[in-house]
Amino acid sequence: MKRVILFLATNLAVMLVMSVVLSLLGVNRFLSANGLQLGNLMVFSLVVGFTGAIISLLMSKQMAKWSTGARVIDQPTNSTELWLLDTVKKLSDRAGIAMPEVSLYSSGEPNAFATGAFKNSALVAVSTGLLQSMTKDEVEAVLGHEIAHVANGDMVTLTLIQGVVNTFVVFLARVVGYVIDRQLSRDNDRGPGIGYAVTVFVCEIVFGVLASMIVAWFSRYREFRADAGSAKLLGSPQPMVKALARLGGLEPPEHMPQAFKAFGINGGTSGLAALFASHPPIEERIAALRGAH
Repeated sequence: MKRVILFLATNLAVMLVMSVVLSLLGVNRFLSANGLQLGNLMVFSLVVGFTGAIISLLMSKQMAKWSTGARVIDQPTNSTELWLLDTVKKLSDRAGIAMPEVSLYSSGEPNAFATGAFKNSALVAVSTGLLQSMTKDEVEAVLGHEIAHVANGDMVTLTLIQGVVNTFVVFLARVVGYVIDRQLSRDNDRGPGIGYAVTVFVCEIVFGVLASMIVAWFSRYREFRADAGSAKLLGSPQPMVKALARLGGLEPPEHMPQAFKAFGINGGTSGLAALFASHPPIEERIAALRGAH
Protein backbone atom coordinates (compact mmCIF):
# COMPACT_ATOMS: atom_id res chain seq x y z
CA MET A 1 0.00 0.00 0.00
CA LYS A 2 2.87 2.38 0.80
CA ARG A 3 4.16 2.05 -2.77
CA VAL A 4 0.86 3.24 -4.28
CA ILE A 5 0.17 5.96 -1.70
CA LEU A 6 3.64 7.45 -2.10
CA PHE A 7 3.31 7.40 -5.88
CA LEU A 8 -0.14 9.03 -5.88
CA ALA A 9 0.85 11.71 -3.37
CA THR A 10 4.05 12.57 -5.25
CA ASN A 11 2.21 12.62 -8.57
CA LEU A 12 -0.50 14.99 -7.34
CA ALA A 13 2.07 17.31 -5.74
CA VAL A 14 4.21 17.41 -8.91
CA MET A 15 1.17 18.07 -11.09
CA LEU A 16 -0.08 20.92 -8.92
CA VAL A 17 3.35 22.55 -8.77
CA MET A 18 3.76 22.25 -12.54
CA SER A 19 0.32 23.73 -13.13
CA VAL A 20 0.97 26.71 -10.86
CA VAL A 21 4.39 27.40 -12.39
CA LEU A 22 3.10 27.15 -15.96
CA SER A 23 0.16 29.42 -15.10
CA LEU A 24 2.56 32.02 -13.71
CA LEU A 25 4.53 31.77 -16.96
CA GLY A 26 1.40 32.71 -18.92
CA VAL A 27 0.48 29.35 -20.45
CA ASN A 28 -3.17 29.68 -19.44
CA ARG A 29 -3.45 33.04 -21.20
CA PHE A 30 -1.94 31.54 -24.35
CA LEU A 31 -4.42 28.64 -24.32
CA SER A 32 -7.46 30.91 -23.99
CA ALA A 33 -6.31 34.06 -25.79
CA ASN A 34 -8.80 33.55 -28.63
CA GLY A 35 -11.24 31.24 -26.89
CA LEU A 36 -10.19 27.92 -25.44
CA GLN A 37 -7.91 26.15 -27.96
CA LEU A 38 -8.84 22.52 -27.34
CA GLY A 39 -6.10 21.08 -29.57
CA ASN A 40 -3.40 23.06 -27.82
CA LEU A 41 -4.97 22.28 -24.47
CA MET A 42 -4.86 18.54 -25.14
CA VAL A 43 -1.16 18.71 -26.05
CA PHE A 44 -0.51 20.75 -22.92
CA SER A 45 -2.50 18.26 -20.81
CA LEU A 46 -0.55 15.31 -22.22
CA VAL A 47 2.77 16.98 -21.43
CA VAL A 48 1.79 17.94 -17.88
CA GLY A 49 -0.01 14.65 -17.19
CA PHE A 50 2.74 12.30 -18.29
CA THR A 51 5.56 14.49 -16.99
CA GLY A 52 4.01 14.42 -13.53
CA ALA A 53 3.62 10.64 -13.62
CA ILE A 54 7.13 10.01 -14.97
CA ILE A 55 8.77 12.33 -12.43
CA SER A 56 6.86 10.51 -9.67
CA LEU A 57 8.15 7.18 -10.97
CA LEU A 58 11.75 8.38 -11.17
CA MET A 59 11.51 9.75 -7.63
CA SER A 60 9.81 6.65 -6.20
CA LYS A 61 12.87 4.94 -4.72
CA GLN A 62 14.22 8.07 -3.05
CA MET A 63 10.76 9.04 -1.78
CA ALA A 64 10.33 5.55 -0.31
CA LYS A 65 13.67 5.71 1.49
CA TRP A 66 13.06 9.25 2.74
CA SER A 67 9.48 8.73 3.92
CA THR A 68 10.13 5.46 5.78
CA GLY A 69 13.68 6.11 6.96
CA ALA A 70 14.67 2.84 5.31
CA ARG A 71 18.25 1.63 5.64
CA VAL A 72 19.64 -0.11 2.57
CA ILE A 73 21.44 -3.33 3.52
CA ASP A 74 24.81 -3.08 1.78
CA GLN A 75 26.56 -5.41 4.20
CA PRO A 76 24.43 -7.65 6.46
CA THR A 77 25.05 -7.08 10.16
CA ASN A 78 23.35 -10.23 11.44
CA SER A 79 22.00 -13.59 10.31
CA THR A 80 18.49 -12.22 9.65
CA GLU A 81 19.79 -9.59 7.24
CA LEU A 82 21.97 -12.19 5.53
CA TRP A 83 18.98 -14.50 5.12
CA LEU A 84 16.91 -11.58 3.78
CA LEU A 85 19.50 -10.73 1.12
CA ASP A 86 19.95 -14.38 0.13
CA THR A 87 16.18 -14.88 -0.17
CA VAL A 88 15.64 -11.79 -2.32
CA LYS A 89 18.57 -12.86 -4.53
CA LYS A 90 17.12 -16.35 -4.96
CA LEU A 91 13.64 -15.05 -5.81
CA SER A 92 14.87 -12.37 -8.21
CA ASP A 93 17.00 -14.98 -10.02
CA ARG A 94 13.91 -17.16 -10.43
CA ALA A 95 11.94 -14.18 -11.71
CA GLY A 96 14.65 -13.31 -14.22
CA ILE A 97 15.43 -9.82 -12.91
CA ALA A 98 18.47 -8.21 -11.36
CA MET A 99 18.54 -8.28 -7.58
CA PRO A 100 16.78 -5.20 -6.16
CA GLU A 101 18.18 -3.07 -3.37
CA VAL A 102 16.95 -4.43 -0.06
CA SER A 103 16.18 -2.11 2.83
CA LEU A 104 14.80 -2.32 6.34
CA TYR A 105 12.64 0.28 8.04
CA SER A 106 11.40 0.45 11.61
CA SER A 107 7.68 -0.15 11.95
CA GLY A 108 5.61 -2.40 14.18
CA GLU A 109 3.21 -2.93 11.27
CA PRO A 110 4.04 -6.07 9.25
CA ASN A 111 4.54 -4.73 5.75
CA ALA A 112 6.77 -4.75 2.69
CA PHE A 113 6.71 -2.97 -0.64
CA ALA A 114 8.64 -2.74 -3.88
CA THR A 115 9.19 0.34 -6.01
CA GLY A 116 11.49 1.76 -8.66
CA ALA A 117 11.42 2.95 -12.25
CA PHE A 118 13.08 -0.10 -13.80
CA LYS A 119 12.88 -3.86 -13.28
CA ASN A 120 16.63 -4.19 -12.88
CA SER A 121 17.11 -1.34 -10.41
CA ALA A 122 14.18 -1.72 -8.03
CA LEU A 123 13.92 -1.43 -4.25
CA VAL A 124 12.32 -3.93 -1.88
CA ALA A 125 11.64 -2.46 1.57
CA VAL A 126 10.75 -4.67 4.53
CA SER A 127 9.45 -3.53 7.91
CA THR A 128 10.93 -4.82 11.14
CA GLY A 129 7.40 -5.76 12.16
CA LEU A 130 7.15 -8.19 9.24
CA LEU A 131 10.32 -10.03 10.26
CA GLN A 132 9.24 -10.17 13.89
CA SER A 133 5.69 -11.38 13.37
CA MET A 134 6.05 -13.97 10.57
CA THR A 135 7.85 -17.23 10.00
CA LYS A 136 10.60 -17.37 7.40
CA ASP A 137 8.31 -19.24 4.98
CA GLU A 138 5.70 -16.49 5.29
CA VAL A 139 8.25 -13.70 4.89
CA GLU A 140 9.60 -15.47 1.80
CA ALA A 141 6.08 -15.54 0.35
CA VAL A 142 5.67 -11.80 0.97
CA LEU A 143 9.06 -11.17 -0.67
CA GLY A 144 7.95 -13.31 -3.61
CA HIS A 145 4.86 -11.13 -3.90
CA GLU A 146 7.00 -7.97 -4.07
CA ILE A 147 9.46 -9.51 -6.55
CA ALA A 148 6.46 -10.45 -8.72
CA HIS A 149 5.38 -6.79 -8.70
CA VAL A 150 8.83 -5.84 -10.01
CA ALA A 151 8.98 -8.64 -12.59
CA ASN A 152 5.48 -7.77 -13.85
CA GLY A 153 6.53 -4.14 -14.39
CA ASP A 154 3.67 -2.90 -12.23
CA MET A 155 5.22 0.49 -11.43
CA VAL A 156 5.71 1.29 -15.12
CA THR A 157 2.17 0.21 -16.01
CA LEU A 158 0.88 2.20 -13.05
CA THR A 159 2.76 5.24 -14.38
CA LEU A 160 1.19 4.90 -17.84
CA ILE A 161 -2.31 4.66 -16.36
CA GLN A 162 -1.59 7.59 -14.07
CA GLY A 163 -0.34 9.61 -17.04
CA VAL A 164 -3.59 9.00 -18.92
CA VAL A 165 -5.83 9.97 -16.01
CA ASN A 166 -3.61 12.98 -15.28
CA THR A 167 -4.13 14.14 -18.86
CA PHE A 168 -7.91 14.09 -18.44
CA VAL A 169 -7.65 15.78 -15.03
CA VAL A 170 -5.59 18.66 -16.45
CA PHE A 171 -7.79 18.95 -19.55
CA LEU A 172 -11.16 18.86 -17.79
CA ALA A 173 -10.04 21.17 -14.98
CA ARG A 174 -9.19 23.88 -17.53
CA VAL A 175 -12.38 23.39 -19.53
CA VAL A 176 -14.45 23.77 -16.35
CA GLY A 177 -12.31 26.72 -15.27
CA TYR A 178 -12.79 28.45 -18.62
CA VAL A 179 -16.57 27.96 -18.57
CA ILE A 180 -16.92 29.26 -15.01
CA ASP A 181 -14.61 32.18 -15.68
CA ARG A 182 -16.67 33.18 -18.75
CA GLN A 183 -19.83 33.06 -16.64
CA LEU A 184 -18.34 35.24 -13.91
CA SER A 185 -16.70 37.75 -16.25
CA ARG A 186 -18.48 40.55 -18.05
CA ASP A 187 -15.46 41.19 -20.23
CA ASN A 188 -15.08 38.12 -22.42
CA ASP A 189 -12.24 39.70 -24.38
CA ARG A 190 -9.78 39.65 -21.54
CA GLY A 191 -7.62 36.68 -20.58
CA PRO A 192 -8.44 34.21 -17.83
CA GLY A 193 -9.12 35.83 -14.47
CA ILE A 194 -8.95 34.81 -10.84
CA GLY A 195 -12.07 32.68 -11.23
CA TYR A 196 -10.26 30.56 -13.81
CA ALA A 197 -7.15 30.10 -11.66
CA VAL A 198 -9.07 29.17 -8.51
CA THR A 199 -11.45 26.82 -10.34
CA VAL A 200 -8.61 25.03 -12.13
CA PHE A 201 -6.69 24.54 -8.88
CA VAL A 202 -9.72 23.18 -7.02
CA CYS A 203 -10.80 20.98 -9.94
CA GLU A 204 -7.32 19.49 -10.28
CA ILE A 205 -7.43 18.41 -6.65
CA VAL A 206 -11.00 17.08 -6.83
CA PHE A 207 -10.58 15.37 -10.21
CA GLY A 208 -7.19 14.05 -9.09
CA VAL A 209 -8.74 12.39 -6.05
CA LEU A 210 -11.55 10.90 -8.15
CA ALA A 211 -9.06 9.70 -10.76
CA SER A 212 -7.20 7.86 -8.01
CA MET A 213 -10.14 5.42 -7.95
CA ILE A 214 -9.05 4.21 -11.39
CA VAL A 215 -5.47 3.79 -10.23
CA ALA A 216 -6.68 2.04 -7.06
CA TRP A 217 -8.74 -0.40 -9.15
CA PHE A 218 -5.67 -1.24 -11.20
CA SER A 219 -3.63 -1.67 -8.02
CA ARG A 220 -6.18 -4.13 -6.61
CA TYR A 221 -6.10 -6.13 -9.83
CA ARG A 222 -2.30 -6.30 -9.77
CA GLU A 223 -2.32 -7.56 -6.17
CA PHE A 224 -4.02 -10.76 -7.32
CA ARG A 225 -1.37 -11.18 -10.02
CA ALA A 226 1.45 -10.58 -7.54
CA ASP A 227 -0.06 -13.16 -5.16
CA ALA A 228 -0.13 -15.66 -8.02
CA GLY A 229 3.43 -14.68 -8.92
CA SER A 230 4.58 -15.45 -5.39
CA ALA A 231 2.90 -18.86 -5.54
CA LYS A 232 4.69 -19.57 -8.82
CA LEU A 233 8.09 -18.49 -7.52
CA LEU A 234 7.72 -20.62 -4.39
CA GLY A 235 6.11 -23.57 -6.18
CA SER A 236 3.04 -23.54 -3.94
CA PRO A 237 0.29 -21.07 -2.92
CA GLN A 238 0.31 -22.25 0.71
CA PRO A 239 3.09 -19.93 2.03
CA MET A 240 1.29 -16.91 0.55
CA VAL A 241 -2.05 -18.10 1.91
CA LYS A 242 -0.53 -18.43 5.39
CA ALA A 243 1.16 -15.03 5.13
CA LEU A 244 -2.11 -13.35 4.09
CA ALA A 245 -4.00 -15.11 6.87
CA ARG A 246 -1.49 -13.87 9.43
CA LEU A 247 -1.61 -10.33 8.00
CA GLY A 248 -5.39 -10.37 8.26
CA GLY A 249 -5.48 -11.82 11.76
CA LEU A 250 -7.44 -14.80 10.46
CA GLU A 251 -7.37 -18.33 11.77
CA PRO A 252 -4.81 -20.72 10.29
CA PRO A 253 -5.82 -21.47 6.68
CA GLU A 254 -6.59 -25.13 7.36
CA HIS A 255 -9.24 -24.09 9.90
CA MET A 256 -10.83 -21.28 7.90
CA PRO A 257 -14.37 -21.85 6.61
CA GLN A 258 -14.92 -22.00 2.86
CA ALA A 259 -17.34 -19.08 2.99
CA PHE A 260 -15.34 -16.16 4.38
CA LYS A 261 -17.01 -13.72 6.72
CA ALA A 262 -16.22 -10.02 6.95
CA PHE A 263 -13.27 -9.10 9.15
CA GLY A 264 -11.96 -5.74 10.24
CA ILE A 265 -8.54 -6.32 8.70
CA ASN A 266 -5.87 -4.47 6.75
CA GLY A 267 -6.79 -4.04 3.11
CA GLY A 268 -10.45 -4.83 3.66
CA THR A 269 -12.77 -1.84 3.30
CA SER A 270 -16.40 -1.38 2.42
CA GLY A 271 -18.64 1.24 0.90
CA LEU A 272 -17.11 4.29 -0.74
CA ALA A 273 -13.72 3.70 0.90
CA ALA A 274 -13.40 0.41 -1.00
CA LEU A 275 -13.21 2.37 -4.27
CA PHE A 276 -10.00 4.04 -3.06
CA ALA A 277 -8.42 0.93 -1.53
CA SER A 278 -5.13 -0.09 -3.14
CA HIS A 279 -5.49 -3.69 -1.93
CA PRO A 280 -8.48 -6.05 -2.19
CA PRO A 281 -9.79 -7.75 0.98
CA ILE A 282 -7.45 -10.46 2.22
CA GLU A 283 -10.27 -13.02 2.20
CA GLU A 284 -10.71 -12.50 -1.55
CA ARG A 285 -6.98 -12.82 -2.15
CA ILE A 286 -6.85 -16.12 -0.26
CA ALA A 287 -9.90 -17.40 -2.13
CA ALA A 288 -8.26 -16.46 -5.45
CA LEU A 289 -5.08 -18.35 -4.53
CA ARG A 290 -7.06 -21.41 -3.54
CA GLY A 291 -9.20 -21.24 -6.66
CA ALA A 292 -6.17 -21.01 -8.96
CA HIS A 293 -4.57 -24.17 -7.59
